Amino acid sequence: MCNKDKSSIGFGVGLLLGVVGGIVAGVLYAPKSGEEMRAKVKDTVCELAEKHSPAVKEAKKQALESIDLLRYKLENQYKKFGNMLKSKKMRKAKELESESNYYFDRD
Repeated sequence: MCNKDKSSIGFGVGLLLGVVGGIVAGVLYAPKSGEEMRAKVKDTVCELAEKHSPAVKEAKKQALESIDLLRYKLENQYKKFGNMLKSKKMRKAKELESESNYYFDRD
């Protein structure tokens, strides 16, 4: 995922939160009864959820894909590091073995 995608997702989330915050503030400061206010807030939230559900689902999908890709890359790096350590240990063991054979062959 490139930086442009990240910034556009961040902008979209910020815009969505700003809209929701503005609506909530407007509803809370409107001169209506508590029951009317709760009904209006509920309707507005449901409407926003329905309207922006595909965008939220897409953002969630992209985030999960990015996490999976990162996990895959980290696992590969971990395996490479483990193989590198094993390789160094094997090399060292072979060196020690050849040195010990050298000393035994001299007698």
